[in-house]
Amino acid sequence: MENLPLAQTGAELSIWALFWQAGWVVKLVMLGLLGASVWTWAIIVDKLVAYNRMRAALNRFEQIFWSGQSLEELYRNLSDRKTSGMSAIFVAAMKEWKKSFEKGAKSPLALQTRIDKAMDLALTREMERLEGRLGFLATIGSAAPFIGLFGTVVGIMTSFQAIAGSKSTNLAVVAPGIAEALLATAIGLLAAIPAVIAYNKLSSDAGKIALRMEGFADEFSAILSRQIDEKVAQRA
Repeated sequence: MENLPLAQTGAELSIWALFWQAGWVVKLVMLGLLGASVWTWAIIVDKLVAYNRMRAALNRFEQIFWSGQSLEELYRNLSDRKTSGMSAIFVAAMKEWKKSFEKGAKSPLALQTRIDKAMDLALTREMERLEGRLGFLATIGSAAPFIGLFGTVVGIMTSFQAIAGSKSTNLAVVAPGIAEALLATAIGLLAAIPAVIAYNKLSSDAGKIALRMEGFADEFSAILSRQIDEKVAQRA
């Protein structure tokens, strides 16, 4: 007979039962953390797919760019398309190049500066797109454990209130509140741990992609600089 209350308590401590027995504050904490966890995984999957596509697009563009195709022909092929990555940087630079020469650019240094700024702006836009929503992962990774801890505190307070009301420290009285508290903590960690790991990995991947695009921008800037010098020499 001594083990009967413990057996009954164990039967009532399923996750589903704990959720419905929890107070409304703890329920809100659990639902919020579960929603954050689902959104975290959606961002992770979306970013992994997007980064794989970006790497494949960079590889294709580099293969075409260094194949010996003329810059004018490549620009005509890309100018009417929706571009991203290196293609967007290339198109931005070529647009500034063509506009400047159509208007009769007189200062090679000013032209080079405008082209570099156009590529920098295109690179910034691409990085903003790549890093979009990563801040949410960082926020969840740092905040979710504390939100779960808030649910833990509320659950423990519920346990103490039950003890005070029943004037008993029997496990059947104490266990539900403590179990609710531990469940809130577990859900907080369930949301935080993948968010932290994914943020670190995706930030590293974004940095590597950014380095590739920056390297291309520098190389293309040098190519255009040589062509500017050639055109200036021809005019002279």
